[in-house]
Amino acid sequence: MPQPTAQVTAAEISRIAGVTRATVSNWRRRHDDFPAPAGGTESSPLYDLEAVRGWLAARGQTTAANPAEELRTALRLHARGDGTTALLPLVLDAARRPERELAALGSLPDDDLASYAREAARALDDTVTGATTASRFTSADAPAVRALLRCVREADGETALSVLAERELEDSAASGTYQTPEPLADLASRLMPGAVARVLDPACGSGTLLAAAGRRGATRLYGQDALPVQALRGAVGLMLAAPEAEVTVRTGDSLRSDAFPALLADAVLCNPPYGDRDWGHDELAYDPRWAYGVPARAESELAWVQHCLAHLEPGGHAVLVLPPATASRASGRRVRAELVRSGALRAVAALPAGAAAPLHIGLQLWVLQRPEPGGADRSSVLFVDTAEATGEETTGRTHPRGGGRTALDWPAVTSTVLSHWGAFLASPDSFVDEPGIARTVQTIDLLDDLVDLTPARQVRASRAEVDPLELAGRVDAARGDLVRAAASLGESAQRGEWHPVGHEVREWRTATAADLARGGALTLLRTAPDGRAAGRPTGPVLTGPDIARGAPPSGDATELRTDTAPVVALGDVLVRGVAGGHGAMVRVARETDAGALLGHQVHLFRPDPARLDPWFLAGFLETEENLAGASTGSTILHVSPGRLRVPLLPLEEQRRYGEAFRRVHALRAEAQRAAHLAEETARLLTGGLTGGALLPPVAPDSA
Repeated sequence: MPQPTAQVTAAEISRIAGVTRATVSNWRRRHDDFPAPAGGTESSPLYDLEAVRGWLAARGQTTAANPAEELRTALRLHARGDGTTALLPLVLDAARRPERELAALGSLPDDDLASYAREAARALDDTVTGATTASRFTSADAPAVRALLRCVREADGETALSVLAERELEDSAASGTYQTPEPLADLASRLMPGAVARVLDPACGSGTLLAAAGRRGATRLYGQDALPVQALRGAVGLMLAAPEAEVTVRTGDSLRSDAFPALLADAVLCNPPYGDRDWGHDELAYDPRWAYGVPARAESELAWVQHCLAHLEPGGHAVLVLPPATASRASGRRVRAELVRSGALRAVAALPAGAAAPLHIGLQLWVLQRPEPGGADRSSVLFVDTAEATGEETTGRTHPRGGGRTALDWPAVTSTVLSHWGAFLASPDSFVDEPGIARTVQTIDLLDDLVDLTPARQVRASRAEVDPLELAGRVDAARGDLVRAAASLGESAQRGEWHPVGHEVREWRTATAADLARGGALTLLRTAPDGRAAGRPTGPVLTGPDIARGAPPSGDATELRTDTAPVVALGDVLVRGVAGGHGAMVRVARETDAGALLGHQVHLFRPDPARLDPWFLAGFLETEENLAGASTGSTILHVSPGRLRVPLLPLEEQRRYGEAFRRVHALRAEAQRAAHLAEETARLLTGGLTGGALLPPVAPDSA
């Protein structure tokens, strides 16, 4: 039986060609030879993939289809009753094979390729969540297997996992499934004191938290998730990210059907589901895990807190990502009181809005410790608030989150939380409070009618702690900095004249970065964890958040898990591996970046200066249209660097554009600095007026 011809939507054509959907619509209207629809409906037509490729090639658009998009297309044609779950274990096998072997497998006849899939799945059935997938593969599955192999070969295993998982989640109509951002996972893992070997995540999802624990040396990783596709994705992803660790991931609802009832771990990391009123309140009313009180029906998060505590060795720590309402809802007051009274709650840290989904609220990190029989008395709780911590030179603190559309400053948030947590662990009784940022509160003072554990409420400085004269001095300094920054911004905006090209926009003849790399015009580099510990380098690491904020390298080399990380050189062009969010996506390496190691999720473009100007390259790589055409994913968009397109221009003309892009970069930097200073000045003035430390200015006509 002939295999169905691969068909693509207009949106997929836009990603294949590296253009916007509007451009594809324009092609359909203006070019009579554009391929006619081969399927679909009048409102949602489908086009033959090979016909589209031929048409693009005839116009000089030589980009091959993005391997992730081809995998999506193959999955849409992949008529299976069990969805894409059976394909997930194949990613692990494929990721362990060299590129040449993957290419050879992809060229096998359909029957032989199905046989390979059965053998590969059989070898993994006992390893990955106890799945049984080997017998499911037939020759009808060959197109999907072939597309998967290409995706792993030309992108990476994580991209293939994301595509398979997003398809399965769409098919199951699953909602509310979000991946924990890597910086948040790293912060949570670093709140685990000391070395830990056994780590559990009872709501592991794709395994981001456990992967962070593996980077910190955990050797036995346990996970459970209610969605089979997430459990399987997490297992495969962890085996790729932590190849030397023992990974065990199971499927099931941890609250109702605990897969590890006898496990006592050294630490537990968890980002549980929020607001789940159907968590099992009635059937679990007499469960022995509720040592701190039966959680109310509206308090599923407190059920997860107690589940995590029940899986800890005495003295072990749990770190949970929780919504802010958990700290203050009246229905959870009794359980919160027992957590405080028993000493199980050690710290609560508020994060800025946007740290993780749901992005519109500021989540919290709760650090808990299972009480030890005869252990030390825990008479205080640490509260840290990074949600509103701001300031640059005027406050002596790094600015975790600037105003407007600036990127969340993860290094600053991480530093603030970890520095205070470390000081608190070292000596809780002698901890020095930082008004408005961090404070220890005696347990007896928390056990009131509300038991409100909201950090902003607990760290707020009292009026007696504010010196009006000192505050007035800080306000004057902030206003002066703001005036100077505004003047500098105005000068940058007025520099030079910008002229129109003419009556019609200029058409570019472009090549992909992959084509330029094959021609020797540039080199593409990235850091991939290989688990090797010997000879691991030390020094600063340039991360994606550093690029977004325009900050110096701030990462830790000990977390790279490789001894082959590329070293950044002056003039390299650096692109964040995950698209979206706020802040810059691209930057040209400067002197402070030179010598730093390349972090994960950052792509390095090293241009040949005799053929490519770095600022010209950076300017065109950062365009929204370019990034959209090279990005794949649903909730998280991964940039495929080889798919980014660059205009083909003479070097002298490149340099003219490069100088223009350099000036635009300087303008953006001046604007961001002015915005930060305006936000800080406004915060100081508002706090001074409402706190009774400042008087309103005298109106000119009343002086």
